[in-house]
Amino acid sequence: MDVGGTSSRALISDLSGRVLGVGEAAGGNPNSHPADEAVRQIATATRAALRDVDPADVRAAVIGMAGVSKMADPLFRDLFEREWGRLGLSCELSAISDCEVAFAAGTPEPSGTVLIAGTGAIAARIEQHRLTELAGGYGWLLGDEGSAYWLGREAVRATLGALDRGEPLHGLTAAVREALLPGDPEAHRKQLITAVNAAPPIRLAELAPLVTKASDPVATEIVERAARVLVDTAAQTRTPDDDTPIVLAGGLVAPENPLGEALRAELASRGFPAPHTAGPGAAGAAWLAALDLTPDPATLHTRLLPI
Repeated sequence: MDVGGTSSRALISDLSGRVLGVGEAAGGNPNSHPADEAVRQIATATRAALRDVDPADVRAAVIGMAGVSKMADPLFRDLFEREWGRLGLSCELSAISDCEVAFAAGTPEPSGTVLIAGTGAIAARIEQHRLTELAGGYGWLLGDEGSAYWLGREAVRATLGALDRGEPLHGLTAAVREALLPGDPEAHRKQLITAVNAAPPIRLAELAPLVTKASDPVATEIVERAARVLVDTAAQTRTPDDDTPIVLAGGLVAPENPLGEALRAELASRGFPAPHTAGPGAAGAAWLAALDLTPDPATLHTRLLPI
């Protein structure tokens, strides 16, 4: 299972790599949703995956989520275990970080670095499939440089700077103004600041596609700067002579995304190994669950997560 703030996904496979069931539900991260709602969504996704599978046949399970520390919370744990029993599952469950799942979704190697850039941004060191070190991931208020939130904030700051200098808005800055103050081509800095402060912080992350879709110099500079700070974050988890894999995960890092392209170029320019792109997190979690059961983890990984 791969559980995030916006979606919860479950996947069941056999040891040959044949997928037996999949399920999806709304976000189940207990850090961003009430405990009962989070558990309900996780159960919904799992129940859908079990539709054609006898729960008694499931031999191991892994759940990866950003809010994994919540599993130690008595309220959440009690709700979760109760729902787990209702699903008919009796196998051992390992609750791990979403970073571990993302790394496994990109490579069968046991150790390396995973860099996740989506709404937030974080890098992690993985050793023997387990998280040992983190860099970044402080949240929108304290950091998350290179994330969707950061891209949106930098786009707004660029727009405010243009207004301060009396420059006409065009390209990215015009798109930002229209997104925040639709139908108001004469918007001033005060109105823009008020509009941003009146909205939830996540609204800034929703502006990120404006940056990655624009091709003007302002957008390009923000994208290139994002790539640099993301690589800086990843570098904190590695020694200079490290040749272990780097896995890129998250909505911003796809090769066809301008940021994904800039990120790969920045990694290459600094001599890092060519990165792997993470596949579906639920498949990575299923592979981790099977590690102690399969005699051939590499082949299973290829079948569950084909390149």
